[in-house]
Amino acid sequence: MPKPTTVREFFKQFHDDDACLAHLFDVRFGQDHVCPKCEREARWYPIKAERAFSCQWCGHHIHPTVGTIFEKSRTSLQTWFYVIFLFTTTRHGVSAKEIQRQTGVTYKTAWRMGQKVREHMAEIDGEAPLGGAGHTVEIDETMVGGVRKGKRGRGAAGKTVVFGMLQREGNLMLKVVPNVRRATLQPIIEANVAKGTMVDTDELKSYNGLSEAGYDHGTVNHSTGQYVAEDGTTVNAIENFWRHLKCSIKGTHTSVSPEYLERYAKEFEYRFNRRMRPETMLSELLSTYPKQDA
Repeated sequence: MPKPTTVREFFKQFHDDDACLAHLFDVRFGQDHVCPKCEREARWYPIKAERAFSCQWCGHHIHPTVGTIFEKSRTSLQTWFYVIFLFTTTRHGVSAKEIQRQTGVTYKTAWRMGQKVREHMAEIDGEAPLGGAGHTVEIDETMVGGVRKGKRGRGAAGKTVVFGMLQREGNLMLKVVPNVRRATLQPIIEANVAKGTMVDTDELKSYNGLSEAGYDHGTVNHSTGQYVAEDGTTVNAIENFWRHLKCSIKGTHTSVSPEYLERYAKEFEYRFNRRMRPETMLSELLSTYPKQDA
């Protein structure tokens, strides 16, 4: 599909709901799609009364929004597409208030739309395994949450732990976890990082035992002011990502509930892993849906 780069180009391509629905039909089915009812290649014609296309031979209906984030939503498809456009034109995400201001929907609808777009990003991104022979994965955890009185650091009250694994020159994977105990973190590492990978961490004791688990484990001692060990071990790359994540959440959303934090984390995981130009990201988000036979 052509890639809109400006608001004017976006609305030129997706000028109404019919254009948006036609786009969904084309990327999921396409003309000459074999009808699941009469089993013939068919031309498909839009039905004005509903979000559907009809087979030229038997009249069977196909609903392009089924199985997408637009299913069962009464909000116009053009509004949905525009919200996705907004997500692709910023590095720091889009707040529900901004969606409300720009589209005129209620705050409740704006919040729900933002959550659905983040879920869609996470589904597209997936969770491919990290590392392997010759690769290095930096592993670290951070605390995200509002400012509250209490002890600082990993035990800070009112904060939520985000655990991250970043393959150098590769992908990132984030998980919201209940704590930083070894029993919590190491199973996640073993499930998602290939054995034989060089793994760099800080001195947190929860990472003890990674060598025995089949990893080439190196540590950097932050407590002594060390940020790059003599053997090159460092977690600087993932710590730079933490700064971007926290600044984006604080600047765009002010704060995020622990209940929904993983969705926001997955949005930034998707952005990091894709490293796409805005128009390419828009094309992917508007075109990546499961193929269906009915």
